[in-house]
Amino acid sequence: MILSDFFVKANDLLNDFYHHVNAPMFRRSFSVETIPEKAEITICGLGFYKLFINGKEITKGILAPYISAPSDLLYYDNYDVAPYLTTGENVIGVILGNGMHNCPGGVVWDFDKAQWRSSLRFALSFELNGEEAFHADESFTTHPSPYLFDDLRMGCHYDANLEIPGWNEPGFDDSDWQKAQKAERPAGEQKLCTAEPIAVEQEITPVSVTKCKRGHIYDFGVNSAGLTRLRINGAPGQKISVWHAELLDGDGELCIENIIFFYDYAEKAYRDYNQKTVYICRGGEEEFVPDFTYYGFRYALVEGLSDEQATPEALTFLEMHSNLEVRGNFTCSDETLNKLYKMSHRADKANFFYFPTDCPHREKNGWTADASMSAEHMLQWLKAENSLREWLHNIRKSQNDDGALPGIVPTGGWGFAWGNGPCWDSVLFNLPYYIYQYTGNKEVIWENAASMMRYLHYVTTRFDERGLLAIGLGDWVQPKREGEEGKAPDAPLELTDSAWVFDIANKAAFLFEQAGMTVQAHFAEEIAGNMFNAIRRNLIDLNTMTAAGSCVTSQAFLLALGLFLDDEIPAAKQVLLDLLAKDDNHAYAGVIGLRYLFHVLTALGESELAYEILTKGTYPGYGQWIQYSYTALGEQFFPHAIPEKINSTNHHFLGDFSNWFLVSIAGLRYNPGADDTKSLNITPNFLPHMTFAEGSFRAETGDIFVRWERKDDGIFLTVSVPDDFHGEMLLPDGFTFANGEAMLPLASGTFEMK
Repeated sequence: MILSDFFVKANDLLNDFYHHVNAPMFRRSFSVETIPEKAEITICGLGFYKLFINGKEITKGILAPYISAPSDLLYYDNYDVAPYLTTGENVIGVILGNGMHNCPGGVVWDFDKAQWRSSLRFALSFELNGEEAFHADESFTTHPSPYLFDDLRMGCHYDANLEIPGWNEPGFDDSDWQKAQKAERPAGEQKLCTAEPIAVEQEITPVSVTKCKRGHIYDFGVNSAGLTRLRINGAPGQKISVWHAELLDGDGELCIENIIFFYDYAEKAYRDYNQKTVYICRGGEEEFVPDFTYYGFRYALVEGLSDEQATPEALTFLEMHSNLEVRGNFTCSDETLNKLYKMSHRADKANFFYFPTDCPHREKNGWTADASMSAEHMLQWLKAENSLREWLHNIRKSQNDDGALPGIVPTGGWGFAWGNGPCWDSVLFNLPYYIYQYTGNKEVIWENAASMMRYLHYVTTRFDERGLLAIGLGDWVQPKREGEEGKAPDAPLELTDSAWVFDIANKAAFLFEQAGMTVQAHFAEEIAGNMFNAIRRNLIDLNTMTAAGSCVTSQAFLLALGLFLDDEIPAAKQVLLDLLAKDDNHAYAGVIGLRYLFHVLTALGESELAYEILTKGTYPGYGQWIQYSYTALGEQFFPHAIPEKINSTNHHFLGDFSNWFLVSIAGLRYNPGADDTKSLNITPNFLPHMTFAEGSFRAETGDIFVRWERKDDGIFLTVSVPDDFHGEMLLPDGFTFANGEAMLPLASGTFEMK
């Protein structure tokens, strides 16, 4: 495949909130005498593109080709177009959307000031039988499209009266169209997009349609992501506005307060545009799905429909996300756990548009800590390694000369002065580590090794005289006790940052060893060893075995990372139990503490306590979200459910408990040492109130299945594993197999417990 360096544009105009610029259309006709055996189009559209051949759209999905910083990477796609060609005249049609190339909706993160921002442009090569026949140049003609406004975060406005029938088909007269102009090539490296495309998973019909002050509220029953399809028998010029949000206020009106920002210029823009489709009817039976954007929502407010037009069929939720294969699952007899599991994975899907995002509505940013916290449970559930590797390419490109990383990727430069630090930067290590654990593919190590080394060098320049560091964000979104609003996290930043460096250095050493990079491994081991000593010397009271901060996050995090010696663990465990008991077994822990707490408690023999904490129906507890009727996961815990005073209710980064369900309740521990993809341990926990739990995972050589179930005559464990797997089946304290042993070699079959 060939991609020309020659870019073309329609004009030099920039779309923003106060100066709308129609998305440009381009066309070029060409002739073929015979249908070729091979015909390909390679296209890079900046920001997004829609591609047509002879009137038929062949774009791989919405938001093609990718969401990237064009100064770093210029993504392109390749299409086999031979099946669409005819003898004689053929036509290529292209429409461009703003995407990341011209992103005024990203004003909060300075995307409106990005160095690459310019008018839209594209490069295209057309090949016949392996030879370039032509590329995008001034032979393409251009005309404004009916897309009046589009923005990745803000929405899409469309006037059907501006449609030009047949514009992308043979026989169309484009003599009054303008010639395309030569455009400067952006600075980024050209790269074929290998991430899975974004696709519609299902169509969701409304569970209710209710009249409100401004129009009609459509409730789709679940908080997810995608677009709405409008179907209407409209009057010419009728204007329909569709607003999308997660919540309703106390009066039953649409609430956008939790998904907007209040930043001078941005406030009015977010209030007037936030997640909004505008459609102007041409008259008659019409159907419209927006382009170049997507929304996170449960509710849609439709303005401009008559009561007769506001039928359930008028609006349909097209649930979308990256088209990733599902490979893991968990279910059990406890409906609270089942609901939480579904909520976690709905948040995962709604926040996977080429890469993990922090939320599908307010930001749509690739926040690095969010992905780092969720990497393991996402890879257990979804075959996401291909898309994550693609995003890692963007992460590496975003690294600055010093080795530091930004808090969001892609970025136009925002996120270095605030919003990063070792917890966030750990994405560069955790993604390769868990991808390697779940696939065994060493390429992900080699791809990221140089950047990991640069980062390790960078953090050594930030150590203080004690060998510690405190340079970024800490235990984000820790719940606050009454009167503590605005208080910093209980876990000191120097503890969480230093412990993260210890963890990522250990992971780097492991990965380097696996890849045969012994010199690099020794360097990482030295950093980990020095940090181990610095933390123990400065941040642990070795008389009481209490981590600095005297809080759940500090204690659980250091226990999880092995920073207490074996003979110290009983005392350190008791400190953790006492800290939890002080708050009636509520976990006042943020994203770091909640990532590790439940695993630590299970390792300490306290799985029932982990379950109690997790399912608490009072603040702060995940069960509280079920009582609030959430259908995805919240960004943080609040002691109330007042829509105007809470944050996003569709975040994934507090969802690692779904990993705990699979490995610690069902007991399916795939590749526990991360160095052998044919290894498996079965370690179930028979929680007293539960009658069964089961989990599954699709490995490369076959499906793994485990289920334990209580029956009248005891507990039975059923295991199914591929023949080439090895490992152990280990029961919790107090249980043995029928032969009196608490451990057996891994095998398929049904086993009775005593």
